[in-house]
Amino acid sequence: MASIAKSLSVADVAQSFVDIGEITMKVIVFDTKPYDRKYLEKENERYGFEIKYIEGKLTPDTAKLAAGYDVVCAFVNDDIGAATIDVLVDVGVRAIAMRCAGYNNVDIRHAFGKIHVVRVPKYSPFAVAEHAIALLMTLNRRIHRAYLRTRDGNFNLNGLLGFDMHGKIVGVVGTGQIGRCFIDICRGFGMQVLAYDPYPNPNAGIEYVSIDELLSRSDVVSLHCPLTAETHHLIDAKRLSLMKPNAVIVNTSRGALIDSAALIEALKDGAIGGAALDVYEEEAQYFFEDHSNDVIKDDQLTRLLSFNNVLVTSHQAFFTHEALEKIAEVTFENIANLSAFRGNRETYLANEVCYQCEKFGGDCPKKNHKNCF
Repeated sequence: MASIAKSLSVADVAQSFVDIGEITMKVIVFDTKPYDRKYLEKENERYGFEIKYIEGKLTPDTAKLAAGYDVVCAFVNDDIGAATIDVLVDVGVRAIAMRCAGYNNVDIRHAFGKIHVVRVPKYSPFAVAEHAIALLMTLNRRIHRAYLRTRDGNFNLNGLLGFDMHGKIVGVVGTGQIGRCFIDICRGFGMQVLAYDPYPNPNAGIEYVSIDELLSRSDVVSLHCPLTAETHHLIDAKRLSLMKPNAVIVNTSRGALIDSAALIEALKDGAIGGAALDVYEEEAQYFFEDHSNDVIKDDQLTRLLSFNNVLVTSHQAFFTHEALEKIAEVTFENIANLSAFRGNRETYLANEVCYQCEKFGGDCPKKNHKNCF
């Protein structure tokens, strides 16, 4: 089974997993929505894992529900801090399978040596990049406001003025797969591209500059970097003050890349032209749920929603058919590899992450040791 996990295709892994009669992996999936279940169940037809779906989020209190399960499958707003990890380890869970690329909500340092953490490093960079463009174009041309006006019979154009994207400078923070997809689309509009990345790609044909130069020169800034200790509040009051008065910032990565309080002040002062946000640093309490009949008690979120030059979507950039198919595929491939790993320490857990991934960047010791521990 170890060689299967290392060298064969996804289909071969799934078929061989079934053929050799491997002990059925028991998986509990938290924070499950109907669309999650649809795609996961379809993919599980290839594996036959025993799965239990939980609508609630993973927390220290709900973690005890994982007793008797091999793997916990979690999502972006689950609470996977030290307390949750300790409960999971105590009840015998062997691994956490994140069905997303980011793992900033996991205390990976505390997990090290106790429980394996795997993720879906890529699913559809096009989905996120295209949503970032959709946010930008909607905010720029006020399409969301025009839609509501015309439905009420108001065909007035006052307040709907935008700008040509052609010829504008777009600053892209993070040039991984999503960032590069976004750049390709922007170039199609005839935009000039600047980029910042602590690990620049010298062969990408991209003009790299410092983060401060990028902010001061760009008409549009789009964030496509992970949330780490170094990038937390990367865009703070000081950096917002560097931006052009009419510049727009787009965030489809993680909410805490931007200091929300500082962003609100910049918007109130007219220091920037607007913000298009698919993420928010305190989103866990509200995003993915219906709160239309509730009082929103988060004052910062309420203030952001009140600006006519702010557009907020509910962490939906990933939400395409192709992305959900790929997320299910890679999540279950990870679980199959974990099953093989349980019997053979030489199995390569390609999508495992730990605190060393951030510590060593692209030169992670896992390359030499096949797995994190």
